[in-house]
Order: sequence, then structure tokens, then C-alpha cells
Amino acid sequence: MKITFLGANHEVTGSCTLLEAAGRRFLIDCGMEQGKNVYENQPIPVAPGEIDWVLATHAHIDHTGMLPLLVRNGFRGKIYATNPTVELCGIMLRDSAHIQEFEAEWKNRKAQRSGAEPVEPMYTVQDAEAAMKLFVGVDYEKRIELAPGIEVRFVDVGHLLGSASIELWITEGDTTTKLVFSGDIGNLDQPIIKDPAYISEADYVFMESTYGDRLHKAPPDYAVELANVINRTLRRGGNLVIPAFAVGRTQEMLYFIREIKERKLVEFDFPVYVDSPLAIEATSIFNKNFQSCFDEEAMALIQSGISPIRFPNLHLAISSDESKAINFDSTPKVIISASGMCEAGRIKHHLKHNLWRPECTVLFVGYQAYGTLGRSLTEGAEYVKLFGETIEVKAELAQLDGVSGHADKNGLLHWVEAFSPKPQMVFVVHGEDETCDHFAECLTDEHQIPACAPFSGALFDLATGEWIKEGLKIPVAAEKPAAKRRSDI
Repeated sequence: MKITFLGANHEVTGSCTLLEAAGRRFLIDCGMEQGKNVYENQPIPVAPGEIDWVLATHAHIDHTGMLPLLVRNGFRGKIYATNPTVELCGIMLRDSAHIQEFEAEWKNRKAQRSGAEPVEPMYTVQDAEAAMKLFVGVDYEKRIELAPGIEVRFVDVGHLLGSASIELWITEGDTTTKLVFSGDIGNLDQPIIKDPAYISEADYVFMESTYGDRLHKAPPDYAVELANVINRTLRRGGNLVIPAFAVGRTQEMLYFIREIKERKLVEFDFPVYVDSPLAIEATSIFNKNFQSCFDEEAMALIQSGISPIRFPNLHLAISSDESKAINFDSTPKVIISASGMCEAGRIKHHLKHNLWRPECTVLFVGYQAYGTLGRSLTEGAEYVKLFGETIEVKAELAQLDGVSGHADKNGLLHWVEAFSPKPQMVFVVHGEDETCDHFAECLTDEHQIPACAPFSGALFDLATGEWIKEGLKIPVAAEKPAAKRRSDI
């Protein structure tokens, strides 16, 4: 029984782990790297056609975005995920594939002028469609047999609609070993979706550490905080632009704005535009899955006949013409658009039209990965380049503190301390370089939980509890442009 660490090791994105056990080979997640690539990931050491199945923790592209490429290269096994995750992947993988095709087409137009070699997209919409045919939806809390000696259960982890931790029971001979993969652990008291469930038993735990070295600020009254930003921006006659992840964060912003309008926290009725076809599709999936995923507060609204994420003067921009028209309307407004890290999609057009205007505000409401445009803006960039044009940053830049889909350090500790007895080892992944090390040291030194933070390529024997091969800390020689997509973390 061996495990190979392949992606999101000392990095936040690109989650991928290979498990070889009970005569089978399978992956936990198969994600795309986003933002700046810090370390070289080792390739999957077996041919895609030799992989029996994939278990997907949730739909975000940094956990699923390489599935179409895996299929393109020969994978034909099943992809297991919760039912909402399957539905969300249906739109997110197609969207990612569309962007791959668009990027390749754009590069080839440039290549024709320069005489360079043409390029192919990483994968196509057809590859994404082929991947979707392999998905198998499962219910939360249902223990199922994948093969003789291998059983799995998906447990709600409160990060995103359909997100899960994965419990695995692997029996070889007379010995059963239990593994738990945390997936992305959700923050407490998020709107709409439930809080993370806790798991009490595991021999080995593989857990994320995105915020493993910091604490979220005490949560404010989000509706009041957001209303304050809306009021001061609209009074100046400007637009409030919110870069928001299409799946999860957009729906949360709609939830808060519905409350703002209901409580009359803004002095006049204001238009809200959701400018992201992906976000609009995702919102319909949220509405469909309320019974299995919504928390008590959201369910109470539904039972009283109120939609948690709909309200008057809400406009959905689907076509490109509808998107363009937003910036030619002088009415002060709220614009919610993807991607949440400002790396691709329609948000870049709204930044181009609003960043240079001092009466406008750009409000960040989610994690900004290292190397992204969003990170540059939050760190105080005075100029940015958009579509080949240098834009001076004069708009107010603000952040809604405490809004995060990820647990902070205390939330992570609370999750891992639920295991009793303590695991034999906790493998810390999915965090920035120093964050992984910090959190692993915290577990070992302060909480007496054995922990380590492996690098890509590390190979561990779960049967003997010994390392077969250490991972390689190989910095990327030259920064490579990350593949662009709207479906962020």
C-alpha cells in the first residue's frame, strides 16, 4: 500500500495524489495549478489507462481541472464524487476546456504573424464531455465498495456545495487501514451551506493547510460591512466591482445583498449585475440541491417562501453584448463577475473600465493566490496591464474581512483534533511553501500529532510507515504562464 504525492505540495493549487492498494491504482483529485507555479510537479508515474478510478473531493478547478487531460491521454475509469460536485463539474470543466481552446486559438493567431509553431489546447470541450461521461454521483455518508478490499465514504466538509472529505478503508490480508483525505476544509458559519462535519478515526490523514499559519478576523455582520462599501461607492457615483469565484463566493454575495435589501441597509434601491455565465449556471445548481446541502438558516428562508439568493433589481448578463452594455450604463451599480483572482474572464473587462476611476471600488472577497492579478492589486499595485494597456489604479481597493471558504488555523486544528486516537501521521498539503511547514511543525511540536509536509514525488509505504522516496524541492526554472480559467479555488 503506497501513496505518491504529486500536486499541491508546498503549493496551494493542483491537488493530486496517487494511491496504490489492494491491487488497484487510483487518484485523489486531479487538479490544475493556478497562479504562479513555484515548484515542478512530478508526473503521474503510471499511464492514465492504468488508473482504475479517481475520487474527487469537490468541483473547484484546482482539484478537478486536469481530468479532461487525463481522459484525453487514455483514462477510462470511473470518477466518483458527490452528486452536487458532478453537476458543478459539468459546467466548470466545460468552461475550463472552452478557455483552453480560446487561448490556443489566440496564440495561433499570433503564431501565424510571427511564423512560430502552432499550439494545441491542453484539452478540448470534447475531452471535457468525455470526462463527464465517467462521473458517478454518490450520496453523502453512504459507504460503498469500490473493489474487494477498498471502501469509501464522502463526508460533508463545508467548503463548497458538494465538497467532501473522503474516508477510505483499505484491507490487505488481515489488516484494514483507514485513510482520510480532508479536501478543502470549510470555514464555520458560512452562509447557505452547512458547517464541516468531523471524523473521529483514521490511521493516516492527508489535510489541507491554506490558512495554516494565520487566523481569520472575528466575523463582522457581513451585510452591514458590505452595505457600508456599497453606500460610500454609490454616493460617489461609482461602481462597486466584486471579483468573485463563480461557484460559492458569488452565491454568498447574493445572499448578503438580499439581506441588505431586506434590512434596507442601503438608502436607495440599486442594480446588481451578475456577469458570469458560469456563475449563473452554478446558482441554478445551488437552488436545485438545497435539501442536501443548505444549512438551517437558508432552509428556514426557503420554507418561508424566500429565495436566499434572489431579490429585486438583480440582472443576469449571459451574452457578451449584455456584458459589454454594463460598462456603458452610467447608473451606479454593483457588478459581480468572475474570475475571483482576476486572472481571466469578464472581470478583467470590468477592471479595465473601473480601476482608473477614483469614484469606483474593487472589493475582494476571497483568497488571492500568489502570482495572480488579484494578489498584485491587494498588495498595492499602482499600475496593472490589461489587454496590453497599462491601467493606473485609482479606484478604492477594499477587502471584506473574514469571508473565506477555508478554515483558518484554529479551524484546521479543530478538525484534526477530532481524531481520537491521534493518527499515526498527518501529511500536510495544499498550502504555500512556508505555511505547510509551519502547520506541520505546529501539529508535531504543540499538539503532539506526528506530521510532515512532503514535496512532489514523495513516495510513502503506508503498510510499513516508512518513506520509499523523498520528494523533490525543484523550483520552476522560469515562471510559466498559468493556464487561464474562470473557475477558481
